[in-house]
Amino acid sequence: MVEIHFEDIPAIPEITPEFLFAWFSDVAALESRELGDINMIFCSDEYLLEMNRQHLDHDYYTDIITFDYSMDKVVSGDLFISVDRVRDNAAELNTSFQDELCRVCVHGLLHLCGYKDKSESDEKLMRSKEDEMLDRRTFHVKHLKS
Repeated sequence: MVEIHFEDIPAIPEITPEFLFAWFSDVAALESRELGDINMIFCSDEYLLEMNRQHLDHDYYTDIITFDYSMDKVVSGDLFISVDRVRDNAAELNTSFQDELCRVCVHGLLHLCGYKDKSESDEKLMRSKEDEMLDRRTFHVKHLKS
């Protein structure tokens, strides 16, 4: 199950739970995993900065923080996503907000599947997996709002 929450921002219509469930189930299956409970918490830069300080002892902005509750092959977790950071990144990368939001969402799911991004080689693999899974989202785009 995928649930969407908004902490300190208004709701954004770009992504629906139905779309995320279909896409994330596909991604999990490709990674030989099963989709468990995923909470998507969309928030502001300031909200996520405070989360970063409290839980990770980091004092900087980030686009996503992933809390992994996966057990065995069932991926579950909370994905906190800064919509402010996603908007800024989209502008900087000259891509759409929707595309960047999808990239950040699947990035969090890939963390739940066991991928890391701390080393250069891990980051390269993560980017490759993101691109692969972003290509697959077109199968589920009927649930994506314009």
